[in-house]
Amino acid sequence: MDRQSKNARCNSLLVDLATLRVVCPDRGCYGQIRKTNFLTMSHFSKLGVPEDLVRGLEALGISQPTSIQTSVIPFLIRDGGDLVAQAQTGTGKTAAFGLPLLTRIDPSNPKVQAVVLAPTRELAKQIGKALFQYTKFAREKIFIEVTGGGDVIGVQVARLRRPTHIVVATPGRLFDLLKLGAIRLDAVRHLVLDEADEMLSMGFRDEVTQVVALTSGSRRSTWLFSATFPDKIKRLITDSMSASPKIIKVEKADVVNRNISHRYVVVPRDDKDDWVADFLQAQDTERGMIFCRTRAGAIKLGSELEKRGIAISVLQGDLSQRDRDKVMRAFKKERTRFLIATDVAARGIDVEGLSFVIHRQLPEKLPYYTHRAGRTARAGKSGVSICLIETNEMDAITEMERELGIHFEPLGRD
Repeated sequence: MDRQSKNARCNSLLVDLATLRVVCPDRGCYGQIRKTNFLTMSHFSKLGVPEDLVRGLEALGISQPTSIQTSVIPFLIRDGGDLVAQAQTGTGKTAAFGLPLLTRIDPSNPKVQAVVLAPTRELAKQIGKALFQYTKFAREKIFIEVTGGGDVIGVQVARLRRPTHIVVATPGRLFDLLKLGAIRLDAVRHLVLDEADEMLSMGFRDEVTQVVALTSGSRRSTWLFSATFPDKIKRLITDSMSASPKIIKVEKADVVNRNISHRYVVVPRDDKDDWVADFLQAQDTERGMIFCRTRAGAIKLGSELEKRGIAISVLQGDLSQRDRDKVMRAFKKERTRFLIATDVAARGIDVEGLSFVIHRQLPEKLPYYTHRAGRTARAGKSGVSICLIETNEMDAITEMERELGIHFEPLGRD
């Protein structure tokens, strides 16, 4: 019997924890549990989240649910059926599906009961870490394994021999493990497809479709999260869900995070590198990302900025997994404040505290703007997305305004 069936939903009184300090095992650092007034019910408790998971959120300093969490969590905890939700990166969707998923696990059953598919190794690790942190005060232990490409598969095989309730995986690595007989999906009751549009755009349609088929006998629900809904996503929904899934779609004005300010600057093509260099040198402590369309463009911009004495990291598709990890580790640990990336290379990365995103060129496809801009203004913070355009590209700005429900203003230069 899962936790939700065994435990009546609890809106228990929370004690004053203002002086208690906790250690986060995954990060090896101490943190202060946020003060909770006696007799005060958490906002997450009101959504139906059990008290022990609420305590995990409080230990992370999370007390106010985001819009997607408020919309999704009550349905998934109360009903738990098929769900299609529109949510871009940085809106809190991991907690939106992660908290209800944890309530639907039966800790006494050692089999894999849920699979979360993510497009990249980085995103899979971030999801696994978040689920682990949410369960810090769980009444019963829930075991989570992350299996992404680029990590040693033998280690993953060994870990999967232990009791495992939730597997967070990239599609390619999940199938490697299936071929080795290291994992079985015959007891999976819940399938989560995170950033589904990204997974399909990266060529994982066959793998996702096969996971849907392999879990069809035991699966009770599929929860799909996507920032955009191209035709291939609509076909996946039709093929993998019941005839009437719960659909939570945001208004056009909310497709892109409302906390992002959208700006444009008209810059001649040959002057863009100078503009970026001047902008970065004018920043105090702010951190941000610069997007380029091509690998060659990203490398060239990185070289030009280094000549100016600007510490910069470059993330592009030809990097080995080891070098990619090295770049991301330096950026996350703030050894470098700025990261240049291509659209493909940046898929799935999640870095908090970025103040701005610069688009050296406009994205090749409209949905890419949603993913690019979503790297800033995360976790309720504000940010700015700056497009460097040429004089003949104003029509593209107008199109983005119309299609995405956003408003651009010119950025003045000091």
